[in-house]
Amino acid sequence: MDEINIPSYFLCPISLEIMRDPVTLSTGITYDRENIEKWVFSGKNDTCPLTKQVLVDTDFIPNHTLRRLIQAWCTLNASYGIERIPTPKPLVDKAEIIKLMDNAMKSKSQMKSLRKLMEIALESDRNKRCMENAGIVECLASIITTNNSKLTIEDGVASNDEAMSILYCLQPSVVALKTLIGKNGEFLESLVQILCHGSYQSRAYAILLLRMIFEVTDPIHLTSLKSEFFIRVVQALRDHISQHSFKVSLQILIEICQWRRNRIKTVKAGAVSVLIELLLGANDMRSTEMILVVLDQLCACVEGRAQLLNHGAGIAIVSKKILRVSRVGSESAVQILSSISKFSATSSVLQEMLQVGVLSKLCLVLQLDCTMKTKEKAREILKLHSRVWKNCACIPPDLFSSYHSS
Repeated sequence: MDEINIPSYFLCPISLEIMRDPVTLSTGITYDRENIEKWVFSGKNDTCPLTKQVLVDTDFIPNHTLRRLIQAWCTLNASYGIERIPTPKPLVDKAEIIKLMDNAMKSKSQMKSLRKLMEIALESDRNKRCMENAGIVECLASIITTNNSKLTIEDGVASNDEAMSILYCLQPSVVALKTLIGKNGEFLESLVQILCHGSYQSRAYAILLLRMIFEVTDPIHLTSLKSEFFIRVVQALRDHISQHSFKVSLQILIEICQWRRNRIKTVKAGAVSVLIELLLGANDMRSTEMILVVLDQLCACVEGRAQLLNHGAGIAIVSKKILRVSRVGSESAVQILSSISKFSATSSVLQEMLQVGVLSKLCLVLQLDCTMKTKEKAREILKLHSRVWKNCACIPPDLFSSYHSS
């Protein structure tokens, strides 16, 4: 291969490999289909990699002339071991997709058409992209929104389940996801209602779709979510619909609880007590770690700390998870205790921390292989309340004297 002079315009600008299926974007730049689809759809990018221009659409145009030139060049260089690039299979007929979409909007043929659309989507990623370009994302969103008003009807439930599974299977592009956000919040409102009234399957898909949409949502929209949304997500956590949707629910809370107003809404939805109960029975490392991260965020506000302290097992279970989950888990647990000790440390709280073994855990943190940040937080807690805990037998005198406040 090194001895062959490969024309530069045969190479995909992303991978620098010979293009097998060249397609041209709305920006005029040609890429290999597999590479650019990965960039746009899997990578959730809405710009041209070279020009950085926003893609006005994702309808990639096959560059037949360039493909034939590449195939001819491969044939001429067959003696060097170059294999001829096969002609790509044609995309699914766009007209067929549009016809199925039209039929899916009619109640009588809805389920049959949706099942056929799912079959087509599962055949290949190329079919998914063709379906998106035909407008299927908006079509499915319309079906879900319409059926949401008749979720008590069996056909409506089944159709919603199917429509949501197709939408999730498609893994829509950034451009398509943003169209769902821009419909006056109607689609997002439907997903929230499904979290309340939908079947277990629909509720699971609603969580997964919300996560996808939030990934491309402007922060200003994330800070104006209604209280009902937080109630439904917390309810989904409590019900543990599925392991995957459970973790996605925690990821959603981690992301949206970056903002104080969302923390307060999450606390008011009863999240702290639910998370503590989940923590008591958690045996999966990743789930436990995420629960502690969310609790850490919620304990940054006074309402969250109050709920944790009102739960009989709050301090005890947080302390128990230190050094038993992961470095991130230990860091979050120590940070929770730090927030409590700084802002909510009444005499009864300090005695409870002593009784459930918090001090012993903090001393272990100082001695074992934890992050510097975690060790520093542990030192701060010990130093902050050294007068109260000075007679504690669990703390070695030489260690304690280093943190005794004057």
